[in-house]
Amino acid sequence: MTHKVAVLGTGKIGEALLSGMIRAGWSPADLLVTARRPERAEELRARHGVIPVTNPEAAKTADTLILTVKPQDMGTLLDELVPHIPADRLIISGAAGIPTSYFEERLVPGVPVVRVMTNTPALVDEAMSVISGGTHATAAHLAHAEEIFGAVGKTLRVPESQQDACTALSGSGPAYFFYLVEAMTDAGILLGLPRDKAHELIVQSAIGAAVMLRDSGEHPVKLRENVTSPAGTTINAIRELENHGVRAALIAALEAARDRSRELASGKKD
Repeated sequence: MTHKVAVLGTGKIGEALLSGMIRAGWSPADLLVTARRPERAEELRARHGVIPVTNPEAAKTADTLILTVKPQDMGTLLDELVPHIPADRLIISGAAGIPTSYFEERLVPGVPVVRVMTNTPALVDEAMSVISGGTHATAAHLAHAEEIFGAVGKTLRVPESQQDACTALSGSGPAYFFYLVEAMTDAGILLGLPRDKAHELIVQSAIGAAVMLRDSGEHPVKLRENVTSPAGTTINAIRELENHGVRAALIAALEAARDRSRELASGKKD
């Protein structure tokens, strides 16, 4: 018996998810897609062999519906879907800030909802996807969501009360690293390096540091101390970071991202 999955509002992340699922063994014939523009849907069919459908057709046909539209567009999408979703469907929402209760209040009673916050490294199969279940979601539903999002990276289950914090930390997280690399590249140019060489030095250093964090089991403080010699170059750089309040700025930035996630949940757009 086949299990059909539909990705609704298929943008870059949705397409990355489809591609990962196909590489993981899913049949394109069991994957449905919807897109705002017909030419986009046809592009997905040509590229991946998946089946373009309308949103109501997806709701009637697929066993699992993955909603990948922006938070501000979710209400409009649900208005279109609700009349066609029976109680035996699994709804997976990838919209930042929107709680599972938002869906449960609008769907027929008993529909299981799973909330997932993933991030853009899904495009290179290195996503961090955080998964929480709603009132009616069972362990099997959560495992199914893990199977889907595990095709493009790592998954982690958390209580839904922690989702806004996870959105701030890992959902938006790649942007912080890109911002840091941008700043360090500018510093490298200031210090006399060509842009391409500065970029290569920083990116490889970032990759190496990430692998060490992942594989060594050491606390980041310990790893930093291993690089920080007495009266050396690194400790002087760290002193300047502390003098300029970089640690406090990062904490404030993450709090701001968490607060915005909460605002999105309340329907605030601006």
